[in-house]
Amino acid sequence: MGRICIGVALVMALAGAEEDSIRPELGAMPTDIGPTYQEIDGTTYGAKPDERGPIGGGEGYTEIVTAGDYEVGDLDALLDALEEAEAGDVIFVEDGAVIDVSTRVYVDDLVLEIPEGVTLAGNRGEDGAPGALIFSDTFETQPLFEAMGEDVRVTGLRIRGPDPKRRLYHHRRSRADDYGYYSFPVSQGIQTSHSGLRVDNCEMAGWSHAAIALRGGTDHKIHHNYIHHNQRQGLGYGVSHREARSLIEYNLFDANRHSIAASGRPGEAYEARHNVELYVARSFPFDMHGGRDRGDGTDIAGDWVKIHNNQFRATDQLAIGIRGVPQEPSTVTNNWFYHEEPGPEVIRPWPCDEDTNITFEDNAFGSESPAVHEDE
Repeated sequence: MGRICIGVALVMALAGAEEDSIRPELGAMPTDIGPTYQEIDGTTYGAKPDERGPIGGGEGYTEIVTAGDYEVGDLDALLDALEEAEAGDVIFVEDGAVIDVSTRVYVDDLVLEIPEGVTLAGNRGEDGAPGALIFSDTFETQPLFEAMGEDVRVTGLRIRGPDPKRRLYHHRRSRADDYGYYSFPVSQGIQTSHSGLRVDNCEMAGWSHAAIALRGGTDHKIHHNYIHHNQRQGLGYGVSHREARSLIEYNLFDANRHSIAASGRPGEAYEARHNVELYVARSFPFDMHGGRDRGDGTDIAGDWVKIHNNQFRATDQLAIGIRGVPQEPSTVTNNWFYHEEPGPEVIRPWPCDEDTNITFEDNAFGSESPAVHEDE
């Protein structure tokens, strides 16, 4: 019996050591990330910042909110403001505020509900400010914020979840034993089923399911955010789609399992442009599921994807996985891959031909002196 106990303890210790060795420190966004785009023969490859400021937002971002109709510094004041605010109002969370929602989430299943047309803002980037921090350490935070109607904006905040780890031991055990993957709760940062959600200039990390969960609606805009360490094995999404459509641009991604993911149901689509995927990728960063993943007897991978002018730095992973056939023509162009050449190590399916409904062309390859391969 003693040997059995020691053996079990050793296995658990090793599993814990593996987790501890990859637990991230959630800190300031890296600013000196080097070139993110190249001009080759008059064409831009990779992610070029726009007039609104740096990729990932922060200092230099031009659309920072610095005041509001309601100004709050603690949870009670925030709840009062969310109760009273109407479309067009701005709720501003004061610089330096740290709002811990953990206890209320655990005891009351609290969800911070943002009314239709309301902006919830912090001042991330103003004179180098990190932005107010709102967080939950309760594993079952589902979600922290819910946009309750159309045209909600969340901007300039740090929104931290309870679980930045990969949970590899849990994933292995849930597949080997019949105890259920979801017996260990999951979390979402911002969720909506309504159209027109805008999330910009935020830092979001530590959400085991998804930092941003789009459960419906169209015309979502996710831009100039730093989204990282959302990496639970089996989930771990920066932005997830379920019967939703979005534009995802000028974001800095790192250490997510999929930075962009979609279930691939009919009606789903996204355009991803001018995003930078840094060096840590837990699986392929940009994803579109197919019918086999859903088990619905089809090979449908959403309506379409448009993936252009992004930079992918992690070469130990596939960059793009489209796991079926989009219903409409889809394109992957003008990206900068650190991979040395096109092929199945960059995108799947490969080759991208008429049967896949995907055009893969005019991309640049290589980390030091990127070049366009004519034989893609």
